[in-house]
Amino acid sequence: MEYKNKTVVTEFFLRGFPSLLELQIILFILFLLIYVLTVSENIIIIATIQLHPKLQKPMYFFLSNLAFLEICYVSVTIPNLLVNVLAERKTISFSGCMTQLFFFISLMCSECVLLAVMAFDRYVAVCLPLHYVKIMRHELCIQLALSSWVSGFAITIIKMYFISKVSFCGPNIINHFFCDISPVLNLACIDMSLAELVDFILALVILLIPLLVTTISYICIIYTILKISSTDGRQKAFSTCASHLTVVTIFFSTTLFMYARPKKAKSVDANKLISLLYAVFTPMINPFIYCLRNKEIWDTLIKYLCRKKKFQDLFSVYNNK
Repeated sequence: MEYKNKTVVTEFFLRGFPSLLELQIILFILFLLIYVLTVSENIIIIATIQLHPKLQKPMYFFLSNLAFLEICYVSVTIPNLLVNVLAERKTISFSGCMTQLFFFISLMCSECVLLAVMAFDRYVAVCLPLHYVKIMRHELCIQLALSSWVSGFAITIIKMYFISKVSFCGPNIINHFFCDISPVLNLACIDMSLAELVDFILALVILLIPLLVTTISYICIIYTILKISSTDGRQKAFSTCASHLTVVTIFFSTTLFMYARPKKAKSVDANKLISLLYAVFTPMINPFIYCLRNKEIWDTLIKYLCRKKKFQDLFSVYNNK
C-alpha cells in the first residue's frame, strides 16, 4: 500500500506505559504470558476442531475462524508492545505505524462481521432447527466467513485512503501503546475533518450493522427459548448461545465506546486502559469463555488427553519390560 502524502515525519514515538524499570519488567512478563497463552489457546481450539469429525459443524467452523482471527489480531500489537515496554527509545517507523493501523482495524472490522455471522448461525440453530442443515450448508458457511474477512479489509482500505491524504509534520509523539486511528489523527498538521468524518461514518457502518443483525438474532432466539415448555430445554437452548452472547457484549461495548464517536477521541490514559481490554485481554479470555461453556469441545479435549495418557502409560510399561 502506498502513502502519497508528503511528510517530514519518518517515525513516531509511542508513549506507551511510562514506569520504573522494575515495573516495565513485570509488564513485559505479563504481556508475554498473555501473548503466549492467547496464541496457544486459539491454536488448541483450531486443532481440536479440525482434527475431530464430531466438531465439523458450522458453529465450530466459525469458531475456528474467530480463533485464527484473534491470533492475527494480537500478533499485530503485542510483539511491538513487548519490544517497546523494555526499550528506552519507544519508536515505530511511519510505514510500520500505517501497516499496524491497517491490519489492526481490518481485523477488528472483520471480527465485527464474523460475530454477527455467528449470531445468525445461532438464530438458525435455535429458531429453525429443522432447516438448519439445509440452510447452513458448507458452501454458505465458507461464503459468510469469507465475507467477514473481505468486508473488514475493504472498509479499512477506504479508511486508509483518506488517512493517507493527511500530512504529519510534528509533533510525532503518540500517546498510546500502538498506532490507533484517533491518536494518529491527533498528530495531523492539516485539516483532517474529511478523514475524521469518513472514519466515523465507516465505523458506524461496520459496527452498527453487525450489531443490529446480532441484536435481531438474539431477540428472535430469546423469544423462541421462552416458548419452550421444559426448563431443561430452555437451559440447553440458551447454553448454545451464552458464550457467544458474552463475547459479543464485551467486544461491542468497548469498540462502540472507542470508535463510534463524532469527534476524535483524546488519547488519555483511560482510553489506553480500554484499548488494553479489547486488544490484549479480551482475545485471551474469549477461548476460556467458549470452551468453559461448550461441553462438546471439553469432552473432545478430555477424550484426546485421556487417550494420549493411556498411550504414554502403555509406552512406558513397554519400555520398562
